[in-house]
Amino acid sequence: MSRILVTGGAGYVGSVCSAELLKQGHEVVIIDDLSAGHRESVPAGAEFHVMDIGDAERLRALLRERPVEAAFHFAAKATIPESVTNPAIFFKVNVSSALTMLDVLREEGVKKFVFSSTAAVYGDPVEVPIPEDHPKQPVNSYGETKLAFERALAWYSKAYGISAVAFRYFNASGASEEQGENHCPETHIIPLLFEAALGERPHFTVYGEDWPTPDGTCLRDYVHVVDIAHAHIAALGKMNQAGFEAYNIGTGRSFSVREILQAVERVIGMKVPVLAGGRRMGDPAVLEAKPDKLIKNLGWTPKHSDLDNIIATAWAWKSRMVAASSH
Repeated sequence: MSRILVTGGAGYVGSVCSAELLKQGHEVVIIDDLSAGHRESVPAGAEFHVMDIGDAERLRALLRERPVEAAFHFAAKATIPESVTNPAIFFKVNVSSALTMLDVLREEGVKKFVFSSTAAVYGDPVEVPIPEDHPKQPVNSYGETKLAFERALAWYSKAYGISAVAFRYFNASGASEEQGENHCPETHIIPLLFEAALGERPHFTVYGEDWPTPDGTCLRDYVHVVDIAHAHIAALGKMNQAGFEAYNIGTGRSFSVREILQAVERVIGMKVPVLAGGRRMGDPAVLEAKPDKLIKNLGWTPKHSDLDNIIATAWAWKSRMVAASSH
């Protein structure tokens, strides 16, 4: 089995992916600066270093001591509203520091690279479901920085013989037994609904009820975080030649905000206080993946992404966190 470097492995998707790699017998070396990740999210059995991805000297020293066969890159600034008001930090972390890291990996002979990208590279969809060759017109600097790094990867793969894959996530959701969503501030719908149900926030805000959708609320494609991890591992098994490929990770089915709200109330057996708000800048009405390429090329199937399972696993994880914090 291989030794894999995982950047951002103390974060939500990075920690789940690290745990799944360990289950498959790989060695995992995690680096995370803990600006958004949590030390307690690092899975048992992973080697952990508190480190900035842009710290070339420390990263080079680590790779010389612990050579790796591949890198999974999750570390990024990812809060979309902040990316609109403070783009500087997004370009610094997601492009500048990430390129510093990529150069160290390249110099140290790491030829396999899996990148955590985003559906935000597409911007407002002109066709739904969204295929990988859809126009790329990001509406926030988060999407812009992820697209910039994807483009760099494509050029690097041609010039330096790197095998690179970018996964464009739609809505990562759900939880494993050990790892779940723990963002600060929280921006994702399912954890926000839980917080409102538990009285941790006064209400859940629905941003716009006049969208051009069947019930007037936004439609999104939700994919279980364990299915996302399995896509990354599937890519690792296919990376035997240089080149760059981008894949959507989604289910090809979308749910409205109102449908998610009703499903959460049904699964957890609690009412969620709701407030109607106006539309948010930069929100498309519909985001739905066309995941055919991922299914065909990597043999991937979303085995965990049934909506009730997504909610139930996220709720089980949240309930454990609440119980642990009350002791």
